[in-house]
Amino acid sequence: MTGKRSAGILVYRHAGDGVEVLVGHMGGPFFAGRDAGAWSVPKGEYGPDEEPEAAARREFQEELGLPAPEGALVPLGEIQQRGGKTVTVWALEGDLDPAEAVPGVFTMEWPRGSGALREFPEMDRFAWLSPAAAAPLLVKGQELFLERLVTYVTGGGQCDGRGC
Repeated sequence: MTGKRSAGILVYRHAGDGVEVLVGHMGGPFFAGRDAGAWSVPKGEYGPDEEPEAAARREFQEELGLPAPEGALVPLGEIQQRGGKTVTVWALEGDLDPAEAVPGVFTMEWPRGSGALREFPEMDRFAWLSPAAAAPLLVKGQELFLERLVTYVTGGGQCDGRGC
């Protein structure tokens, strides 16, 4: 495997006559005070010895501190982000309360060059949003997963390993 790979789960639920998706705001000082481009599908990197689907479930648990809802994963395919990372995402119908999330943390030197190590949540808040509301907030490229999800939910296509 070449390049970094990441896998995630986009949880969705039916709401009114549409759907809502669960997305998270990335934690840490670089995203504080930002909304546009600072939200993401719960996901994370995995190595060559881990299956992408298993990594997606593990990362969901690490990011939210909650297990992914029960159910079958629907492949939404993959994208390549600007930095070159390949991101693979599955959709999963379910419901959970974002207020119950206990996000994982990471440690980094902050402020840079200070020698002080600080812990930050991987994601500092979560929200149920319509795909239209979520799209401008997501990291560039991830909005394609929303489009594929809407296509799937509205019956406009079958989903396979390449998406819907």
